[in-house]
Amino acid sequence: QVQLMESGGGSVQTGGSLRLSCAASSERTCMGWFRQAPGKEREPVATVAGHITNTWYADSVKGRFTLSRDNAKATVDLQMNNLNPEDTAMYYCVARKWFYSWCTRDPTDFAFWGQGTQVTVSA
Repeated sequence: QVQLMESGGGSVQTGGSLRLSCAASSERTCMGWFRQAPGKEREPVATVAGHITNTWYADSVKGRFTLSRDNAKATVDLQMNNLNPEDTAMYYCVARKWFYSWCTRDPTDFAFWGQGTQVTVSA
């Protein structure tokens, strides 16, 4: 089992920035972030499989969000810049089981989820 604890959510105005942090009880090769807006399905935001060069971003956040990880500390952070109201959602830190060395975009492939942290962007 892996426990994931998110922090860093909050409320900002359009154009603002937030940094989300996720601390895992133990490291997993594939980790990342999903989000869910009211009335919408959960969608992947960014994932990393092993080395940071194996990072994937949703088209909607490319160039604005940056994922980073510290394997020694088992943390995965998401720096979010130039936020807009469409980014408003509950953000979840996710991880796959230890034997998966790759990431997918399907939320059902991620066995471990944090409780979520709310991000609200006002116009």
